[in-house]
Amino acid sequence: MQGRSPSTRRLGVAIVGLGGAVATTAVAGVALLRQGLIGTEGLPLAGLPAELVGGLVAYEQIVFGGWDLCGDTVWQAAITHNVLPAAQLLPIQATLEALQPWQAVGNAQFCRNVGGEHRIIAPDHRGMVEIIHGQLQHFRHGQGLDNIVVINLASTERSNASSLPIYRTIEAFEQALDDNHPDIGPAMLYAYAAITAGAPYINFTPSLGADVPALVALAEQNGVPVGGKDGKTGQTMMKTVIAPALRSRALRVDGWFSTNILGNRDGEALADQASLQSKLNTKASVLDQILGYHVESHLVDIRYYKPRGDNKEAWDNIDVTGFLGQPMQIKINFLCRDSILAAPLVIELARLQDWAQQQGSGGVQEHVGAFFKLPQTADPALQPEHALHVQEQRLYQWLAMTHAEAETDDSLVHGHGA
Repeated sequence: MQGRSPSTRRLGVAIVGLGGAVATTAVAGVALLRQGLIGTEGLPLAGLPAELVGGLVAYEQIVFGGWDLCGDTVWQAAITHNVLPAAQLLPIQATLEALQPWQAVGNAQFCRNVGGEHRIIAPDHRGMVEIIHGQLQHFRHGQGLDNIVVINLASTERSNASSLPIYRTIEAFEQALDDNHPDIGPAMLYAYAAITAGAPYINFTPSLGADVPALVALAEQNGVPVGGKDGKTGQTMMKTVIAPALRSRALRVDGWFSTNILGNRDGEALADQASLQSKLNTKASVLDQILGYHVESHLVDIRYYKPRGDNKEAWDNIDVTGFLGQPMQIKINFLCRDSILAAPLVIELARLQDWAQQQGSGGVQEHVGAFFKLPQTADPALQPEHALHVQEQRLYQWLAMTHAEAETDDSLVHGHGA
Protein backbone atom coordinates (compact mmCIF):
# COMPACT_ATOMS: atom_id res chain seq x y z
CA MET A 1 0.00 0.00 0.00
CA GLN A 2 1.79 3.10 -1.22
CA GLY A 3 1.62 6.55 0.33
CA ARG A 4 3.64 9.16 2.14
CA SER A 5 6.62 8.15 4.27
CA PRO A 6 6.09 7.43 8.00
CA SER A 7 7.62 10.80 8.90
CA THR A 8 5.14 12.75 6.77
CA ARG A 9 1.97 10.59 6.88
CA ARG A 10 -0.82 12.21 8.91
CA LEU A 11 -2.81 9.82 11.03
CA GLY A 12 -6.13 10.90 12.50
CA VAL A 13 -7.16 9.33 15.80
CA ALA A 14 -10.90 9.73 16.40
CA ILE A 15 -11.62 9.03 20.07
CA VAL A 16 -14.97 8.11 21.57
CA GLY A 17 -14.77 9.96 24.89
CA LEU A 18 -12.39 12.71 23.78
CA GLY A 19 -13.05 14.67 26.98
CA GLY A 20 -12.08 11.80 29.29
CA ALA A 21 -8.96 11.60 31.41
CA VAL A 22 -7.18 9.03 29.22
CA ALA A 23 -7.99 10.83 25.97
CA THR A 24 -6.96 14.28 27.16
CA THR A 25 -3.71 12.81 28.51
CA ALA A 26 -2.97 11.20 25.14
CA VAL A 27 -3.70 14.44 23.27
CA ALA A 28 -1.56 16.47 25.66
CA GLY A 29 1.26 13.92 25.45
CA VAL A 30 1.51 14.08 21.67
CA ALA A 31 1.29 17.88 21.70
CA LEU A 32 4.10 18.14 24.27
CA LEU A 33 6.17 15.58 22.36
CA ARG A 34 5.69 17.59 19.15
CA GLN A 35 7.17 20.64 20.87
CA GLY A 36 10.07 18.64 22.30
CA LEU A 37 8.94 19.28 25.88
CA ILE A 38 8.84 15.61 26.94
CA GLY A 39 10.65 12.41 26.04
CA THR A 40 9.23 9.06 24.98
CA GLU A 41 9.23 7.42 28.41
CA GLY A 42 6.20 5.15 28.84
CA LEU A 43 5.66 4.61 25.09
CA PRO A 44 6.26 0.86 24.66
CA LEU A 45 7.36 0.96 21.02
CA ALA A 46 9.52 4.09 21.16
CA GLY A 47 12.79 2.33 21.94
CA LEU A 48 12.45 -0.55 19.49
CA PRO A 49 14.80 -0.81 16.49
CA ALA A 50 13.82 0.58 13.11
CA GLU A 51 13.52 -2.90 11.59
CA LEU A 52 10.49 -3.39 13.84
CA VAL A 53 8.83 0.03 13.96
CA GLY A 54 10.40 2.03 11.13
CA GLY A 55 7.21 1.94 9.07
CA LEU A 56 4.89 3.18 11.81
CA VAL A 57 3.64 6.75 11.59
CA ALA A 58 5.68 9.25 13.62
CA TYR A 59 4.20 10.26 16.98
CA GLU A 60 4.35 13.90 15.95
CA GLN A 61 2.15 13.21 12.91
CA ILE A 62 -0.85 12.06 14.94
CA VAL A 63 -3.88 14.37 14.81
CA PHE A 64 -6.74 14.00 17.29
CA GLY A 65 -10.47 14.46 17.07
CA GLY A 66 -13.48 12.69 18.49
CA TRP A 67 -16.75 12.62 20.34
CA ASP A 68 -17.91 13.43 23.86
CA LEU A 69 -21.24 13.97 25.60
CA CYS A 70 -19.67 17.00 27.29
CA GLY A 71 -18.94 19.89 24.94
CA ASP A 72 -15.96 21.28 26.88
CA THR A 73 -12.73 21.84 24.97
CA VAL A 74 -9.89 19.41 25.62
CA TRP A 75 -8.17 22.18 27.59
CA GLN A 76 -11.16 22.56 29.93
CA ALA A 77 -11.46 18.79 30.29
CA ALA A 78 -7.75 18.32 31.00
CA ILE A 79 -7.79 20.99 33.71
CA THR A 80 -10.86 19.35 35.27
CA HIS A 81 -9.32 15.87 35.33
CA ASN A 82 -6.09 17.22 36.85
CA VAL A 83 -3.99 14.32 35.58
CA LEU A 84 -1.27 16.80 34.59
CA PRO A 85 -0.60 20.06 36.44
CA ALA A 86 -1.70 23.25 34.71
CA ALA A 87 1.91 24.42 34.52
CA GLN A 88 2.80 21.44 32.31
CA LEU A 89 -0.21 22.07 30.07
CA LEU A 90 0.30 25.84 29.61
CA PRO A 91 2.73 25.56 26.64
CA ILE A 92 0.06 23.64 24.69
CA GLN A 93 -2.99 25.55 25.91
CA ALA A 94 -3.82 26.95 22.48
CA THR A 95 -3.68 23.46 20.92
CA LEU A 96 -5.98 22.00 23.55
CA GLU A 97 -8.39 24.94 23.46
CA ALA A 98 -8.74 24.57 19.69
CA LEU A 99 -9.86 20.96 20.05
CA GLN A 100 -13.55 20.62 20.82
CA PRO A 101 -15.37 17.26 20.71
CA TRP A 102 -18.01 16.42 18.16
CA GLN A 103 -21.53 15.64 19.28
CA ALA A 104 -21.69 12.07 20.58
CA VAL A 105 -24.06 9.12 20.78
CA GLY A 106 -25.57 8.74 24.24
CA ASN A 107 -27.90 6.16 25.76
CA ALA A 108 -28.63 6.16 29.49
CA GLN A 109 -29.83 2.56 29.25
CA PHE A 110 -26.23 1.51 28.60
CA CYS A 111 -24.35 3.88 30.91
CA ARG A 112 -26.45 5.30 33.73
CA ASN A 113 -23.91 7.32 35.70
CA VAL A 114 -22.34 9.34 32.89
CA GLY A 115 -24.43 11.75 30.81
CA GLY A 116 -24.27 15.00 28.90
CA GLU A 117 -26.20 17.19 26.51
CA HIS A 118 -23.63 17.37 23.71
CA ARG A 119 -25.27 14.57 21.77
CA ILE A 120 -26.15 13.53 18.26
CA ILE A 121 -29.80 14.09 17.46
CA ALA A 122 -31.07 11.44 15.08
CA PRO A 123 -34.32 9.48 14.81
CA ASP A 124 -32.73 6.02 14.83
CA HIS A 125 -29.55 3.92 14.72
CA ARG A 126 -29.09 4.37 10.99
CA GLY A 127 -29.35 8.12 11.34
CA MET A 128 -26.66 8.12 14.03
CA VAL A 129 -24.32 6.01 11.90
CA GLU A 130 -24.81 8.38 8.98
CA ILE A 131 -23.88 11.36 11.16
CA ILE A 132 -20.78 9.54 12.48
CA HIS A 133 -19.73 8.82 8.89
CA GLY A 134 -20.07 12.52 8.08
CA GLN A 135 -18.01 13.51 11.12
CA LEU A 136 -15.22 11.12 10.10
CA GLN A 137 -15.26 12.36 6.52
CA HIS A 138 -15.07 15.98 7.65
CA PHE A 139 -12.16 15.09 9.95
CA ARG A 140 -10.27 13.35 7.14
CA HIS A 141 -10.65 16.12 4.57
CA GLY A 142 -10.39 19.02 7.00
CA GLN A 143 -7.09 17.78 8.43
CA GLY A 144 -5.63 16.31 5.22
CA LEU A 145 -5.31 12.87 6.80
CA ASP A 146 -3.90 9.75 5.18
CA ASN A 147 -5.89 7.47 7.47
CA ILE A 148 -8.17 7.49 10.53
CA VAL A 149 -8.23 5.05 13.45
CA VAL A 150 -11.27 5.03 15.76
CA ILE A 151 -10.63 4.24 19.44
CA ASN A 152 -13.31 3.76 22.06
CA LEU A 153 -12.29 5.32 25.39
CA ALA A 154 -15.83 6.00 26.58
CA SER A 155 -17.21 5.01 29.98
CA THR A 156 -18.05 1.35 30.44
CA GLU A 157 -21.47 0.28 29.21
CA ARG A 158 -23.69 -2.36 30.83
CA SER A 159 -22.92 -5.96 30.02
CA ASN A 160 -24.85 -7.62 27.20
CA ALA A 161 -24.61 -11.30 26.28
CA SER A 162 -22.46 -11.45 23.14
CA SER A 163 -24.48 -14.51 22.03
CA LEU A 164 -27.70 -12.60 21.35
CA PRO A 165 -29.13 -13.59 17.92
CA ILE A 166 -28.80 -10.04 16.54
CA TYR A 167 -25.02 -10.21 17.03
CA ARG A 168 -24.44 -13.53 15.25
CA THR A 169 -24.41 -12.57 11.57
CA ILE A 170 -23.95 -9.46 9.46
CA GLU A 171 -27.48 -9.85 8.12
CA ALA A 172 -29.01 -10.12 11.60
CA PHE A 173 -27.08 -7.09 12.82
CA GLU A 174 -28.03 -5.02 9.77
CA GLN A 175 -31.69 -5.91 10.32
CA ALA A 176 -31.38 -4.95 14.00
CA LEU A 177 -30.02 -1.57 12.92
CA ASP A 178 -32.98 -1.11 10.61
CA ASP A 179 -35.31 -2.06 13.48
CA ASN A 180 -33.61 0.35 15.89
CA HIS A 181 -33.07 -2.60 18.23
CA PRO A 182 -32.61 -1.61 21.91
CA ASP A 183 -29.71 -4.04 22.41
CA ILE A 184 -27.44 -2.07 20.07
CA GLY A 185 -25.68 0.44 22.27
CA PRO A 186 -23.39 3.41 21.52
CA ALA A 187 -20.17 1.35 21.49
CA MET A 188 -21.53 -0.93 18.78
CA LEU A 189 -22.78 2.01 16.71
CA TYR A 190 -19.29 3.53 16.74
CA ALA A 191 -17.72 0.17 15.90
CA TYR A 192 -20.11 -0.42 13.01
CA ALA A 193 -19.66 3.13 11.73
CA ALA A 194 -15.87 2.82 11.84
CA ILE A 195 -15.81 -0.53 10.03
CA THR A 196 -18.22 0.61 7.31
CA ALA A 197 -16.19 3.80 6.88
CA GLY A 198 -13.01 1.72 6.42
CA ALA A 199 -11.42 3.02 9.63
CA PRO A 200 -9.46 0.61 11.87
CA TYR A 201 -11.15 0.24 15.24
CA ILE A 202 -9.87 -0.34 18.78
CA ASN A 203 -12.04 -1.05 21.81
CA PHE A 204 -10.10 0.06 24.90
CA THR A 205 -13.20 -0.46 27.08
CA PRO A 206 -15.01 -3.54 28.44
CA SER A 207 -18.14 -2.63 26.44
CA LEU A 208 -19.37 -4.80 23.58
CA GLY A 209 -18.02 -3.34 20.37
CA ALA A 210 -16.48 -5.09 17.39
CA ASP A 211 -16.02 -8.32 19.38
CA VAL A 212 -19.36 -9.88 18.39
CA PRO A 213 -19.40 -12.34 15.45
CA ALA A 214 -21.37 -10.03 13.14
CA LEU A 215 -18.91 -7.15 13.40
CA VAL A 216 -15.85 -9.41 13.28
CA ALA A 217 -17.18 -10.87 10.03
CA LEU A 218 -17.94 -7.38 8.70
CA ALA A 219 -14.39 -6.23 9.52
CA GLU A 220 -12.94 -9.23 7.71
CA GLN A 221 -15.23 -8.65 4.73
CA ASN A 222 -14.23 -4.97 4.52
CA GLY A 223 -10.53 -5.55 5.23
CA VAL A 224 -10.63 -3.35 8.34
CA PRO A 225 -8.37 -4.12 11.34
CA VAL A 226 -10.15 -4.40 14.71
CA GLY A 227 -8.88 -5.20 18.20
CA GLY A 228 -9.71 -5.11 21.90
CA LYS A 229 -10.90 -5.24 24.52
CA ASP A 230 -10.41 -3.32 27.79
CA GLY A 231 -6.97 -1.77 28.10
CA LYS A 232 -4.50 -3.71 30.26
CA THR A 233 -2.77 -0.97 32.20
CA GLY A 234 -2.31 -1.47 35.95
CA GLN A 235 -3.42 -4.29 38.21
CA THR A 236 -4.19 -6.79 35.44
CA MET A 237 -0.92 -5.97 33.68
CA MET A 238 0.96 -6.84 36.89
CA LYS A 239 -1.09 -10.02 37.25
CA THR A 240 -0.09 -11.18 33.75
CA VAL A 241 3.58 -10.66 34.67
CA ILE A 242 3.52 -12.30 38.10
CA ALA A 243 1.27 -15.29 37.35
CA PRO A 244 3.65 -16.72 34.69
CA ALA A 245 6.53 -16.43 37.18
CA LEU A 246 4.58 -18.38 39.80
CA ARG A 247 3.75 -21.05 37.23
CA SER A 248 7.39 -21.32 36.16
CA ARG A 249 8.36 -22.07 39.78
CA ALA A 250 5.46 -24.52 40.27
CA LEU A 251 4.00 -22.43 43.08
CA ARG A 252 0.35 -23.37 43.42
CA VAL A 253 -1.97 -20.35 43.61
CA ASP A 254 -4.63 -21.09 46.22
CA GLY A 255 -6.23 -17.66 46.12
CA TRP A 256 -5.77 -14.21 44.61
CA PHE A 257 -7.69 -11.26 46.00
CA SER A 258 -7.54 -8.07 43.95
CA THR A 259 -9.15 -4.80 44.87
CA ASN A 260 -8.72 -1.27 43.58
CA ILE A 261 -10.11 2.18 44.19
CA LEU A 262 -10.39 5.02 41.71
CA GLY A 263 -12.18 8.34 41.61
CA ASN A 264 -12.16 9.44 37.98
CA ARG A 265 -15.06 9.41 35.51
CA ASP A 266 -14.45 5.76 34.69
CA GLY A 267 -14.76 4.94 38.38
CA GLU A 268 -18.00 6.90 38.57
CA ALA A 269 -19.41 4.88 35.68
CA LEU A 270 -18.38 1.65 37.42
CA ALA A 271 -20.38 2.62 40.50
CA ASP A 272 -23.34 1.38 38.46
CA GLN A 273 -23.55 -2.41 38.94
CA ALA A 274 -24.48 -3.09 35.30
CA SER A 275 -21.37 -1.29 34.03
CA LEU A 276 -19.22 -2.80 36.80
CA GLN A 277 -20.12 -6.33 35.70
CA SER A 278 -18.73 -5.61 32.22
CA LYS A 279 -15.41 -4.64 33.79
CA LEU A 280 -15.29 -7.66 36.09
CA ASN A 281 -15.98 -9.97 33.16
CA THR A 282 -12.84 -8.82 31.33
CA LYS A 283 -10.61 -9.15 34.41
CA ALA A 284 -11.79 -12.58 35.55
CA SER A 285 -10.41 -14.96 32.92
CA VAL A 286 -6.73 -14.01 33.13
CA LEU A 287 -5.45 -16.32 35.88
CA ASP A 288 -6.93 -19.63 34.79
CA GLN A 289 -5.54 -19.33 31.27
CA ILE A 290 -2.03 -18.47 32.47
CA LEU A 291 -1.83 -21.00 35.30
CA GLY A 292 -3.56 -23.85 33.51
CA TYR A 293 -6.03 -24.56 36.31
CA HIS A 294 -9.04 -22.93 37.93
CA VAL A 295 -8.31 -20.64 40.89
CA GLU A 296 -11.48 -20.99 42.92
CA SER A 297 -10.68 -18.11 45.28
CA HIS A 298 -9.96 -15.48 42.64
CA LEU A 299 -11.82 -12.37 43.75
CA VAL A 300 -11.79 -8.97 42.03
CA ASP A 301 -13.26 -5.87 43.64
CA ILE A 302 -13.50 -2.34 42.17
CA ARG A 303 -14.69 0.67 44.16
CA TYR A 304 -15.40 4.26 43.20
CA TYR A 305 -13.67 6.51 45.73
CA LYS A 306 -13.96 10.13 44.64
CA PRO A 307 -11.04 11.66 46.64
CA ARG A 308 -8.52 9.50 44.77
CA GLY A 309 -9.33 10.99 41.36
CA ASP A 310 -7.16 9.54 38.59
CA ASN A 311 -4.61 8.18 41.07
CA LYS A 312 -5.89 4.62 41.26
CA GLU A 313 -4.60 2.30 43.98
CA ALA A 314 -4.55 -1.48 43.53
CA TRP A 315 -3.95 -4.09 46.20
CA ASP A 316 -3.29 -7.77 45.59
CA ASN A 317 -3.03 -10.56 48.13
CA ILE A 318 -1.77 -13.87 46.71
CA ASP A 319 -1.77 -17.13 48.67
CA VAL A 320 0.53 -19.81 47.25
CA THR A 321 1.68 -23.28 48.25
CA GLY A 322 5.27 -24.34 47.67
CA PHE A 323 7.55 -27.32 48.21
CA LEU A 324 6.52 -29.69 51.04
CA GLY A 325 3.06 -28.10 51.06
CA GLN A 326 4.27 -24.97 52.83
CA PRO A 327 2.10 -21.84 52.46
CA MET A 328 3.42 -18.41 51.48
CA GLN A 329 1.94 -15.00 50.71
CA ILE A 330 2.71 -12.22 48.27
CA LYS A 331 1.29 -8.72 48.72
CA ILE A 332 1.42 -5.97 46.11
CA ASN A 333 0.37 -2.35 46.45
CA PHE A 334 0.45 -0.53 43.11
CA LEU A 335 -0.27 3.20 43.33
CA CYS A 336 -1.12 3.73 39.67
CA ARG A 337 -1.59 6.84 37.62
CA ASP A 338 -4.41 5.39 35.57
CA SER A 339 -4.29 7.75 32.60
CA ILE A 340 -0.50 7.94 32.60
CA LEU A 341 -0.43 4.17 32.09
CA ALA A 342 -3.27 4.05 29.57
CA ALA A 343 -2.60 7.04 27.28
CA PRO A 344 0.65 5.74 25.75
CA LEU A 345 -1.01 2.41 24.96
CA VAL A 346 -3.75 4.27 23.09
CA ILE A 347 -1.15 6.12 21.04
CA GLU A 348 0.74 2.92 20.17
CA LEU A 349 -2.45 1.04 19.28
CA ALA A 350 -3.39 3.75 16.81
CA ARG A 351 0.00 3.43 15.11
CA LEU A 352 -0.22 -0.37 15.02
CA GLN A 353 -3.74 -0.47 13.56
CA ASP A 354 -2.75 2.06 10.91
CA TRP A 355 0.27 -0.08 10.00
CA ALA A 356 -1.89 -3.23 9.87
CA GLN A 357 -4.22 -1.58 7.39
CA GLN A 358 -1.29 -0.44 5.27
CA GLN A 359 -0.22 -4.08 5.09
CA GLY A 360 -3.68 -5.22 4.01
CA SER A 361 -4.49 -6.99 7.29
CA GLY A 362 -8.22 -6.94 8.10
CA GLY A 363 -10.28 -8.50 10.87
CA VAL A 364 -9.08 -9.28 14.39
CA GLN A 365 -5.46 -8.29 15.02
CA GLU A 366 -4.31 -10.86 17.60
CA HIS A 367 -0.80 -9.39 17.84
CA VAL A 368 -2.09 -6.38 19.82
CA GLY A 369 -3.25 -8.67 22.64
CA ALA A 370 -0.52 -7.37 24.97
CA PHE A 371 -2.51 -4.16 25.38
CA PHE A 372 -5.79 -5.77 26.55
CA LYS A 373 -7.32 -7.56 29.52
CA LEU A 374 -9.49 -9.69 27.23
CA PRO A 375 -7.78 -9.88 23.83
CA GLN A 376 -9.86 -10.79 20.82
CA THR A 377 -8.97 -13.95 18.92
CA ALA A 378 -9.61 -14.50 15.24
CA ASP A 379 -11.19 -17.83 16.18
CA PRO A 380 -13.67 -17.11 19.01
CA ALA A 381 -13.50 -20.77 20.05
CA LEU A 382 -9.87 -20.32 21.11
CA GLN A 383 -8.80 -18.87 24.46
CA PRO A 384 -6.69 -15.73 24.24
CA GLU A 385 -3.12 -15.69 25.49
CA HIS A 386 -2.78 -13.55 28.63
CA ALA A 387 0.87 -13.86 29.70
CA LEU A 388 2.47 -10.51 28.92
CA HIS A 389 5.87 -11.87 27.87
CA VAL A 390 4.26 -14.23 25.34
CA GLN A 391 1.98 -11.49 24.01
CA GLU A 392 4.91 -9.12 23.64
CA GLN A 393 6.92 -11.71 21.71
CA ARG A 394 4.03 -12.26 19.31
CA LEU A 395 3.80 -8.52 18.70
CA TYR A 396 7.52 -8.28 17.93
CA GLN A 397 7.33 -11.26 15.57
CA TRP A 398 4.43 -9.66 13.71
CA LEU A 399 6.26 -6.34 13.43
CA ALA A 400 9.40 -8.04 12.12
CA MET A 401 7.42 -10.06 9.57
CA THR A 402 5.34 -7.15 8.26
CA HIS A 403 8.33 -4.82 8.00
CA ALA A 404 10.33 -7.46 6.13
CA GLU A 405 7.42 -7.95 3.73
CA ALA A 406 7.03 -4.19 3.27
CA GLU A 407 10.73 -3.83 2.47
CA THR A 408 10.52 -6.68 -0.04
CA ASP A 409 7.50 -5.09 -1.73
CA ASP A 410 9.26 -1.74 -1.82
CA SER A 411 12.37 -3.31 -3.37
CA LEU A 412 10.27 -4.97 -6.05
CA VAL A 413 8.52 -1.71 -6.90
CA HIS A 414 11.77 0.19 -7.16
CA GLY A 415 13.39 -2.70 -9.01
CA HIS A 416 10.70 -2.65 -11.69
CA GLY A 417 10.99 1.13 -11.86
CA ALA A 418 14.72 0.88 -12.56
